[in-house]
Amino acid sequence: MDDVQSTLIDNNLNVKSMQNGVKSPKKLIENSDRSQVIPPDGGARAWMVVICSFCCNGILFGIINSSGVFHREFSTYLESINDTAASRKAALVESLSMGTVFVMSPVAGVLTDSIGLRTTTFLGGAIASGGMLVSSFCDYNVDALNFTFGVMYGFGGALAYTPSLAILGHYFKKRLGIVNGIVTSGSSTFTIVMSYLIDWLLKNVKIAWTFRILALLVAVIMGCAVVFKPLNFVEKKDAKTMCKTAFNVSIWKNKKYVIWALLIPFSLFGYFVVYVHMPKFVEVVISKDADGKLPVTCIGITSLFGRLIFGYLADLPKVNRIYLQQLALFVMGVMTMLMPACDTFGLLLATTLCLGLFDGCFISMVGPVAFKLCGQDGATQAIGFILGLCSVPLTLGPYLAGALYDKTGSYVTAFVCAGIPPIIGSIALFAIKFVKSPATVADAAEQPLQKHKHLNGDILNDSLSYNKKDEYLNSSDAVGQRCEGGPNVTNRI
Repeated sequence: MDDVQSTLIDNNLNVKSMQNGVKSPKKLIENSDRSQVIPPDGGARAWMVVICSFCCNGILFGIINSSGVFHREFSTYLESINDTAASRKAALVESLSMGTVFVMSPVAGVLTDSIGLRTTTFLGGAIASGGMLVSSFCDYNVDALNFTFGVMYGFGGALAYTPSLAILGHYFKKRLGIVNGIVTSGSSTFTIVMSYLIDWLLKNVKIAWTFRILALLVAVIMGCAVVFKPLNFVEKKDAKTMCKTAFNVSIWKNKKYVIWALLIPFSLFGYFVVYVHMPKFVEVVISKDADGKLPVTCIGITSLFGRLIFGYLADLPKVNRIYLQQLALFVMGVMTMLMPACDTFGLLLATTLCLGLFDGCFISMVGPVAFKLCGQDGATQAIGFILGLCSVPLTLGPYLAGALYDKTGSYVTAFVCAGIPPIIGSIALFAIKFVKSPATVADAAEQPLQKHKHLNGDILNDSLSYNKKDEYLNSSDAVGQRCEGGPNVTNRI
């Protein structure tokens, strides 16, 4: 199947009927830094990639999103030995795992472009699984778990997570929004059951075997890595080209991306607070008899639907993906601030259900917005860098919330403060609308499809309107600009 596809692509590239002296798509591709093919938007291999990406996201973040169970377990132990900083010390273990996933994402982006999607994902699965296995020998030693569960698992997760999103752009374009929704719904799906699984394991097989079983589950990622084969043409690169590819600084020349990459991390200072502190919050605010895992499960359930629904909406022609993300942040901030006011368990569940729906919207937009702003060539590192910037708020947020609770004995201040940044960030993101970016080939590719005839009389749907783009395509900028989207100039049969 791959050979047939390559033959069809080569035939398309040799089309000679370019008007007004425009360079052929083949020449444009040869002059660009990285050759591409049009994503097939379907097929057995493409959907296998979706399934494996779904599993990678689900396993990695299903465990992280269920870390509130670990937080309650660790804080209860620390309180039993009269540790006055029990809450923030326990929160640090979980927040380090989430923070490390994101702080190391730029490294994952560089490695992905240097050694390949499959190798990077396999390496990440091995490190994450190893971190879980080593954690099984640490018992309740929180300081040791900061490294094994926090740093090792987080680093491995970063190497696996970034490629699992980046590979989607190689196989999908028109369906990229819904596909991202499906893939990111993996974390919601796994979160729904993972908190109960971990809680059952802690009660029945104790902490050591809990980590060992989780290590075996995480090892599945190494098998998923084998499927992540990109569809770019194979090309030989010299050292200078390799260095340029590995460190794609061009994305930082895109003002729209810079604004997005700075405001999204700011908006996430309170994001992970709910996941880490919810079981303890329920115990303190609602009742010790209430199920502290259920609100997180509710977030997972509606987040699953949110990712699918908003992923579908993101593919509609007139829908602005950034506006959707702004709406999601605003609602998430409001819901977080309202949680301390919930005086019944039912009201708290309703709040978390609403929060989860828009959490799904926010998460499902990360990949599509990155591809929209930076194209296929820049998307891998665009995702990696923004996740890296998110590491600071995601790590500090739960820790600071724990410190506020240790000091005040109440979660009111912690949850109110956690809801403020996403509201401010959602409003500030309107600045993107007023920033202009240079026109690129990707802009031309978004024009309505034009029909051109092949020399043998076949009808081809060309992704560019050559009548309107002649002057630009002949310019030297046609192959140099990639921030708004990589060149997409091959024809489709």
